Amino acid sequence: METEPPGNADVLPPHPGLDRYYEGAKDGFVRRIFDQGAADYDRIEKMMALGSGSWYRRKALLRAGLQPGMKVLDVAIGTGLVAREEIAITGDGANVTGVDPSAGMLAEARRALDVGAVRGKAEDLPLANDAFDFLSMGYALRHVSDLHRAFAQFSRVLAPGGSLCILELTRPRGNVRSALLRWYMGSLIPTLARLVTRGNQSRLLWRYYWDTIESCISPEKVLAALAAAGFTDVKRHTELGIFSEYTARKPTTD
Repeated sequence: METEPPGNADVLPPHPGLDRYYEGAKDGFVRRIFDQGAADYDRIEKMMALGSGSWYRRKALLRAGLQPGMKVLDVAIGTGLVAREEIAITGDGANVTGVDPSAGMLAEARRALDVGAVRGKAEDLPLANDAFDFLSMGYALRHVSDLHRAFAQFSRVLAPGGSLCILELTRPRGNVRSALLRWYMGSLIPTLARLVTRGNQSRLLWRYYWDTIESCISPEKVLAALAAAGFTDVKRHTELGIFSEYTARKPTTD
């Protein structure tokens, strides 16, 4: 199945209205803050997730159908938190390839894991057609510039019948739960990040992280964009009202 990216009129940013951070040059801003925050990322993530992140990621990947021996692409590999669980499930680091636009994050992933890792972004993957059985993206959908283009690329590199799993944080329904999460991720975590790191860059990263969650487009629009890219069996599973797992399948060819 060939999927052409839509034209500029159909660009779908995940969170319109955050130009105060990057003044239109989003790609450069995102690369810079992740480069600068890479060394401290795992420590702050473990603190934020209260140590449950590894367990949850593995369960989510298994729910999405990841199996031993599958060839996997982890888009926005970051420091390798999702890829580490994929290696454990597939049985071999040679089965997993990561891609990320941040040189700092790639350096951390290569230091921690024996996987193939290349520099690139979701909207323009530097990889062959029909090359992977499974594609993942962990908590990075909010950082792309165009969901339509990214999903077209996901379809291109997946083999027919291949599966997709996008993990994301979603603002909960209800004012009280939303306010609690806003305080935790928008105030407490950035403050702790400043205290446990040597500068303000990690604090900026985690403040931006929350703002992208709060202003992200609805899950219904994400599901619709996946369907528009030609994926089938498009679904969303949630845990605790905030952890979204978007799954889909690339149709097989006749």
